Amino acid sequence: MKFVDWVIRGFDKDVAAAFCRNNMNPLVSVFLASRGITTASEAGEFMASDISAVHDPFLLLDMDKAVSRVSAAIAGGEHIAVFGDYDVDGMTASALMAGYLRSRGASCEIYIPGREEEGYGVNCPALDTLRGRGVTLVVTVDCGVTAVREAEYAKSVGIDIVVTDHHECKDGIPDAAAVVDPKRPDCPYPNKALSGVGVAFKLVCAMERGTKSAATLLDMFGDYVAIGTIADIMPVVGENRVLIRRGLVALNKKRRPGLRRLMEEACSDRSEVNTSAVGFMLAPRLNAAGRMGRTSLSVDVLMTRDDGEAARLTAELCALNAQRKRVESEIYSQALEMLWERAPDGKGPIVLARSGWFQGVLGIVAARIAERSMFPAVMIGVDENGVGRGSCRSFGTFRMYSALRTCEDLLINYGGHEMAAGLTIPEDNIEQLRRRLREYYDEHIKIAPIPTIYLDFEVEKPTLLTLKNVSQLEKCEPFGNGFIPPCMCFRNARLASLQSVGAGAHCRMKVEKGGKIFDCIFFSATPESTGCAVGDRIDLAFAPQVNEFRGWKNVQLHVIDIRRHTLDGLIAPPPRRK
Repeated sequence: MKFVDWVIRGFDKDVAAAFCRNNMNPLVSVFLASRGITTASEAGEFMASDISAVHDPFLLLDMDKAVSRVSAAIAGGEHIAVFGDYDVDGMTASALMAGYLRSRGASCEIYIPGREEEGYGVNCPALDTLRGRGVTLVVTVDCGVTAVREAEYAKSVGIDIVVTDHHECKDGIPDAAAVVDPKRPDCPYPNKALSGVGVAFKLVCAMERGTKSAATLLDMFGDYVAIGTIADIMPVVGENRVLIRRGLVALNKKRRPGLRRLMEEACSDRSEVNTSAVGFMLAPRLNAAGRMGRTSLSVDVLMTRDDGEAARLTAELCALNAQRKRVESEIYSQALEMLWERAPDGKGPIVLARSGWFQGVLGIVAARIAERSMFPAVMIGVDENGVGRGSCRSFGTFRMYSALRTCEDLLINYGGHEMAAGLTIPEDNIEQLRRRLREYYDEHIKIAPIPTIYLDFEVEKPTLLTLKNVSQLEKCEPFGNGFIPPCMCFRNARLASLQSVGAGAHCRMKVEKGGKIFDCIFFSATPESTGCAVGDRIDLAFAPQVNEFRGWKNVQLHVIDIRRHTLDGLIAPPPRRK
């Protein structure tokens, strides 16, 4: 059992019945009713994801200035640099912006700083390099809003900067030709949760005002927008939902050789790629290049137009991803060992530091530590000069970026947002950071989070989970942050079989409910960790999905949690094992 509390929302049966009478699929009807949709018109709008939900790009402050300066650079034949970031959001934004500028005939190059050598964001040595190449305009994507000092330096050496970013602002705004960021305090843009690639796309939309519609541009560049927005875990609501949904349509047309090849390698058993496939199959592979110091490799995969080159680059990328997994696993094991040395109460933010830790995978490890411990986690790798570079991941309602702001006197640099951030810190200040974050946590978090899973409804009639119905449920995509995949449960089912698979890393099981047998997969679990045995009456929390293998499809339940069933509905303790 992973979760202490199971909260079942349920649904309005009258609303679901009305949807069914309107010829809506029965499983979709129940799901939408459980998510608070009450009328047929609301359901229709939700399923359609109309393009009208995409906002006017000129609602973004400084967008007119950005369009003016970029247009002048194109018309004047200036050499432009797209300055990006080494994560998937930054790489897709870089590919989108550079691809668009080149389609307009601009002289353009991409510059992404090395994670280990330069760190995140615009830096003065990089600006010197770009000036030496004749760059007179830098367009940032997924970075730049905190580059106040760097913008001043750029101006002093004859480089203009147009900032497009989506990160939190600090006390000042860079003195740049334009600063386009929905999180600017003075920006009226209604969607504050655009990704970096989303903001870059908005600049393209503004540049094409009166020439190409948002729908046309999403067909051209939506694959980049969808991948970056999903990978950066932006809320899948409102405008973002439309951007992702239409972007997935563009992605599944498989027009870019590199992405097509990557999809064949990573998603060979899927006829169509959805948000889950992007988040768990495509994004980790693309991220591997940036994490392992080969960012240009992923950018090349995204942008290549040659099938042969696509095959070669994708093979390199997948090999790099395998290497990333090995490094990540080693650091995660070391981090778990260090956790045992924490203070006796074991409460509050976790701050772990060690010499030699590879910076590129610390964000993944921090996320895994936060999920396992249910506390915010900071992972710091210290170099030979006594400088620590760390990745931070929040948990629950803890506001990571706000907490770091209270510690900025200890930091060399920091940035990010409330759920994820990065920092640079002298090694001598790490212990003070640990103490100050604990003080912030104690002041703002009065009740420690309880592991809770929120379920849409209990499936009382297992005949509802047919292949046809589950296939229709997948048409409610996209799912993600803010609109999680359908989660439901069986109560008082029977565990018919249980075995380990994947070299013991996962569990495969069969569950019987109402005379119907379901195949199930439980990732990152062992038979022992389930606390259940074959023949037990169980409660099962799961997400139904269509499993495809060699052209054959069936319904598979992706298990989220399992517990032994009791008549009073209370959680039974796990059985003792010899």
